[in-house]
Amino acid sequence: MLQNNPELKSKIDQLWNKFWSGGISNPLTAIEQITYLLFMKRLDELDQKKQADAEWTGEPYTSKFEGTWIPLEERNWPAAEQRPIDKRTLRWSEFKRMQAEEMLQHVQAKVFPFLKDMNGSESNFTHHMRNAVFIIPKPALLVEAVKTIDEIFEIMEHDSRERGQAFQDIQGDVYEMLLSEIATAGKNGQFRTPRHIIKLMADLVRPQLGHKIADPACGSGGFLLGAYQYIVTDLAKKAGSKDLQPDEDGFIRTSVAAGLTEKAQAILQASLFGYDIDSTMVRLGLMNLMMHGINEPNIDYKDTLSKSYNEEAEYDIVMANPPFTGSIDKGDINENLSLSTTKTELLFVENIYRLLKKGGTACVIVPQGVLFGSGVAFKALRKLLVERCDLKAVITMPSGVFKPYAGVSTAILLFTKVWGPKDKVTQPATEHVWFYEMQADGYSLDDKRSKQEGTGDLQDIEARFHARNPETDTDRTAKWFCVARGDIEAEGYDLSLSRYKEDVFEEVEYEAPGVILERLLVAELGEGFFNHETHERHEKVLAEVESGIVRELLELRGMVG
Repeated sequence: MLQNNPELKSKIDQLWNKFWSGGISNPLTAIEQITYLLFMKRLDELDQKKQADAEWTGEPYTSKFEGTWIPLEERNWPAAEQRPIDKRTLRWSEFKRMQAEEMLQHVQAKVFPFLKDMNGSESNFTHHMRNAVFIIPKPALLVEAVKTIDEIFEIMEHDSRERGQAFQDIQGDVYEMLLSEIATAGKNGQFRTPRHIIKLMADLVRPQLGHKIADPACGSGGFLLGAYQYIVTDLAKKAGSKDLQPDEDGFIRTSVAAGLTEKAQAILQASLFGYDIDSTMVRLGLMNLMMHGINEPNIDYKDTLSKSYNEEAEYDIVMANPPFTGSIDKGDINENLSLSTTKTELLFVENIYRLLKKGGTACVIVPQGVLFGSGVAFKALRKLLVERCDLKAVITMPSGVFKPYAGVSTAILLFTKVWGPKDKVTQPATEHVWFYEMQADGYSLDDKRSKQEGTGDLQDIEARFHARNPETDTDRTAKWFCVARGDIEAEGYDLSLSRYKEDVFEEVEYEAPGVILERLLVAELGEGFFNHETHERHEKVLAEVESGIVRELLELRGMVG
C-alpha cells in the first residue's frame, strides 16, 4: 500500500495536486488521464524488457514500436497522401525529451491515437478505447506529470528490488490514493478492494491454470489480476523457482509470466473475464491487466444484473466485491434471479451462484448485514447458500478494512455450487460452516491504514481454513470454529458469527469491602493518621473529616459519628 512508503505517497500527492491545479478536478477523470500516462510508460518499459529477454534467450520478439503506423483516419487515403509515423517516436522514452508544446501536440495527435489502435481495429481494447479522450490541456501540466511518473516508477522499482516484491498494481495504487484524497467511495459505491485482501481470497480459492475465472463487477480488475498473479506464482513454484520471497503481507507473488510456455500463457489469458457498468472502469481494468502482461483482456461493459445478461453455469471461480450501497430498477432485473428484492448486495450473490458451474467456487465480499438481515430475501439467500451450495466459510472482517472510503463491516463468503437453480435438493449441500473472526489485517483500522508489525490474521486464516476439521474446530470461544448445518437451520439460517460465538467471562475475586476502604483511607490520609488497633482519632483526621469522600469512608468504618 502507498501509505507504507512516504516518498511514494508524496509523489502521488504531487501528481494529484498538479492535475487539480491544472484544471482536472474530477477524481475519476484525473485517474483516467493519469492511467493513460502510466500505460504509456509501462508499455515502453515492458517492450524494452521483452526485447532484452529475446536477445538473451534467442526467442523471436517483434517490438510494438517497430516499423511505421498510419493513423486510422488516413488509411483510406491514397498511399501518396498518407503520413506514416515512425513507431519509435511513440515511445515514452523518446517523447519525454521533447519541448513542452511539441510533447503535448505529439501525445495528443500521435501517441494516444496509437495506443487506442495498437491491438487492431477488431480488438476488445480498441472497442472500449474508441470514445476515450486525452484531455490534459496544458503543456506544462503534461511535462510535470511525465516527470513525476518517471520518479514514481523509480521509487517502485527500487522498492521491488529492495523488498523482493514483484512490480505491483501501480494504477490501482493511484486509484486508491486519489480516492483517499476525497475520502469517498465514488459513484455507485465503487472503491478498491485492498490488495492484501485480494491475495487472501486468491489463497483461499487457489485458482489453477485452465480454470475459467470471472468478476461480474470488476472495477479496475484487481481480482482478475489477483487470480492471474496467484496462478503465475503457482506455476513458477512448480517449475522450481527458488528466489520467490514473501511480500510485506506474507504472500508469495510474482507478476512475471516470462517463464510460462506460449500455450500456458494463451490458456491463462483466455481464462479471465470481467464486467462492469462504468465505461471508464472498463478502460482502467483493460489497461491494468495489459500492464501486467495480459495482452488482450476479456473485460467488457455489461450490467450483469440486467435482463440483457444471461450467462449461467459458465465459470469455475468467481471472485468479487460487488457494489452494495444501492438498488437496481425492478423492471431491469434479470428474470432468472429469484430473490424478491432490489438490493444489489443480495442480487449479486445470487447471480454469482448462477454464474458458477456445478463444482465451481466463489469467494465474495458482502456487508455483514447479509449474514443476519431479517427480510425475506436475506433469509432466502442464506438458505440458498446453505442448501444448494457447500458454504465452506464465513470470515468476518473489522469495519476499518475499507477505510477511508467506507466504514461498513464486511465479511468474506466462500462457497461451492452443488445444486443448480432447477435441481431438486435431495440433501442440503452444506455439512459444516467454518467461521473466523478477523481482528487485524496487518494495517491500522483508522483512515490512515498504516502498516503494522506482522501480517495480522491473514496467514493464520489461510492456514487454518485449509486445515479446518469439524471434529477438532469445536471451541466456540476461539477466533475460528465450525458450526454444523443443523445449528444454522435452528437459528433460521443466521450466519452472523456472534450468533454462535461463546463469550468467555473470567472469574475475578475482589477483596472484602473493609480492606478496600482501609486502603483508600491510607491513600487519602496517610499511614500515620490513625491507630488501626484502637481506631484512635487523630487531630489531622478530624480536620479532614468535614469534607467529601473521607467523611463517608470514615463513617462506614465507624470512625466518626
